[in-house]
Amino acid sequence: MSTKHPKLLEWLKSASDDEITKTETTRDYLRQIGYGNKSASVAMAVCIELSTDGLVTRRELRPHDWARYWPELVPNPFPKATAMEGCR
Repeated sequence: MSTKHPKLLEWLKSASDDEITKTETTRDYLRQIGYGNKSASVAMAVCIELSTDGLVTRRELRPHDWARYWPELVPNPFPKATAMEGCR
C-alpha cells in the first residue's frame, strides 16, 4: 500500500465538494489513498476515475490487480484481422 498517487493529490487541491462527493468517499480518505496509506476499493477506483475525468485511472489506483477486475481494459496483442486483410 505504499504507492503514492501524485495526480490524485494534485486533483484534491482544486476539487470541489461536489466532485469529492462523486467519489463516494471523503476528502480525508482520498488524501490517505493519495499518500499511499490506504488503497481504493474496486468500486471506489472506478468512482475516482470518473470523478477526475480520467486524470487518475483505476489502473494507477490498483496497479497489482486491475486486469483481474477489468479484463476489457487489457490491450489486445492480437487485433482482429479484417476479412480482406492479406488478399491482393
